[in-house]
Amino acid sequence: MGPSGRLNYIRRVNPIVYAIPVFMASILLEAWIARRRGLQIYDIPDAVTSLNFGILSQVAGVFLRLISFGIYVLVFEHLRVATLPVDAWWVWIGALLAYDFIYYWVHRCGHEVNAMWAAHQVHHSSERFNLSTALRQTSTGAFLSTPFYLPMAVAGVPPVVFATVALIDLLYQYWVHTELVRKLGWVDRVFVTPSNHRVHHGQNDYCIDRNYGGILIVWDRLFGTFTEERDDEPVVYGVRKPLASCNALWGNFNVYLDVLRKSLGERSAAAALRVWLEPPNGRLGVIPHLDPRSVTRYDPGTPAPVRRYVVVQYALLALAVTHFLAIAPSLDLPARIAYALAIVMSVVSIGWLLEGRRHARLFETLRLLSIAAGIALAAGLPQA
Repeated sequence: MGPSGRLNYIRRVNPIVYAIPVFMASILLEAWIARRRGLQIYDIPDAVTSLNFGILSQVAGVFLRLISFGIYVLVFEHLRVATLPVDAWWVWIGALLAYDFIYYWVHRCGHEVNAMWAAHQVHHSSERFNLSTALRQTSTGAFLSTPFYLPMAVAGVPPVVFATVALIDLLYQYWVHTELVRKLGWVDRVFVTPSNHRVHHGQNDYCIDRNYGGILIVWDRLFGTFTEERDDEPVVYGVRKPLASCNALWGNFNVYLDVLRKSLGERSAAAALRVWLEPPNGRLGVIPHLDPRSVTRYDPGTPAPVRRYVVVQYALLALAVTHFLAIAPSLDLPARIAYALAIVMSVVSIGWLLEGRRHARLFETLRLLSIAAGIALAAGLPQA
């Protein structure tokens, strides 16, 4: 694939545009089924916050995906030792297995290295476990994970194959974020399933740093990180240091700031660097005991009218984000940045409303006026 082919491939419509309606419909269906069964697995502030994390991740991806994927393509074009055929079935199967194997180690490093945990902790910050949790994704982790996959480029896996198997691996992981599907027998022993992944999201002692697989759980069985879900100890979801916020922007950077403060307190550059490379639980790797009964979920106490308003605003925002992802490749950089900033402003405003911040209503008013002015300005611009 030459430079023009690379550019054309990257500029295709983001496949997530087509997935968003499926995500929204399946979340509503899961919430309806859970309510019919009397299960309290959804909470509006938590679910909307998860979805806002997903929005920020996709907006960041508009700017970063070109770079991270471009790095893969450059390595493929200049450093590959072979050229694997795109039309061979074994290339696709082999690439998917290779990607899933590498994903296991990327995911494991995301839990065992501070610099990567600072990005990945976003996904674990929800204290609920449902399909909206699957969309609670980081906006900052792309560059740290990209180097792990470059051996696939060197081996000659074509960029179109790599991008496709990466999407398959990502989309597979969506359905495993649910409490509605219980244990599945032999399937739990081979594949990542809801039961296996519930353990991964737990903060119980037996859940910490377990079940890293993307599609196959066999990697965890091979490398000693598999743990089966216990029937006698319900999983308590979340992280040991709770986010306790509905601000998705803050949620992306708070752990980076914690690690930065800790590293700046060291006396040497080597010690400061070591802070970024050590495990989140410290150099000794000691994980304190947690009594699951002592954990209380974060509740911002959002009034019912505000919850209803936020749901409506999120629905409108989801439409705007879908539009943005669809047209982003055709926008010039200033327009792309302006559109993205309006989305980020909306995410922050929704979070502050959920938290009941003092100036949240004023900020929301300014947001609505700014968006209205922006739409009016864009409508008045002459068409090229």
